[in-house]
Amino acid sequence: MAECTKKWEEIAREYRRYIRLEKNLSPNTVECYMRDLAEFAHFVLRMYDVPPQRVEPQMIERYMSWLYDQGRRRTSQARRLSGIKSFYNYLLLGDRIDTLPTEFVESPKFGRTLPDVLTVEEIDRIISVIDISTAKGIRDSAMLEVLYSCGLRVSELTSLRLGDLFFGEGYIRIVGKGDKERIVPVSSAARDKVQLYMERRKPRRDSEDTLFLNNRGQALTRIMVFTIIRKAALMAGIDKRISPHTFRHSYATHLLEGGASIRQVQELLGHENIMTTEIYTHVDRARLRETIEDKFDDLNLLALD
Repeated sequence: MAECTKKWEEIAREYRRYIRLEKNLSPNTVECYMRDLAEFAHFVLRMYDVPPQRVEPQMIERYMSWLYDQGRRRTSQARRLSGIKSFYNYLLLGDRIDTLPTEFVESPKFGRTLPDVLTVEEIDRIISVIDISTAKGIRDSAMLEVLYSCGLRVSELTSLRLGDLFFGEGYIRIVGKGDKERIVPVSSAARDKVQLYMERRKPRRDSEDTLFLNNRGQALTRIMVFTIIRKAALMAGIDKRISPHTFRHSYATHLLEGGASIRQVQELLGHENIMTTEIYTHVDRARLRETIEDKFDDLNLLALD
């Protein structure tokens, strides 16, 4: 078993370099891929004690069954299988294997869950409950305004730099997944709040160019942003599953409701594949259907009266 474990560790190190440098994946995505690969390797070593090159389709199917028995969500199962396929595609490209053991392993079937969406009024309520009499409150208010009005991922928000702000021209520059840049219009409300925050901002030498900082002058983490949003939503009395991504979902939905095309929304969100953007057309239709049903309910009530 020691020899096979050594093989897994050796190839895993090479694969990490490949997805980080060649595929240009973000550090968070790299860590996610490597955690999933380590779990799969542990399963294979424990059950079959073979190196990566000798894994067979039935071993992967057995692993997928094990995930199911563990109660893992279907989305989690599908993500792990996607990671395994990526790993074996890498081995095939490097002539380490002749055939893909993943080729006929099917991904679990699941319906796509529509994300929770906040109304414009709910967004305003969340931002308005923040106490802007403090430096922290001024920062939080500016941060949430930028998060929503520019439709950012939380990682894009926390990595924003002063050099990305082009307020005179009315936009900010976003460095998204795979270091791909895009230009996004910035609202006057976001611009004004950021400028007010800049008057209180106190960076450390190693974070001078980072826009949003914690009270120690360092860059905010994703968890900090998540906590700030959850607390503000609770204070605003909003009972929905809310995360930083909820603001991005809401931004996209509101753009479509306002008449933006799916292509325009794709560009603003930085989606590489338009199919990712198309989920928001389903959200929009679902909300329209709910509105129509509510109207019919009101009419039925009037008829009964």
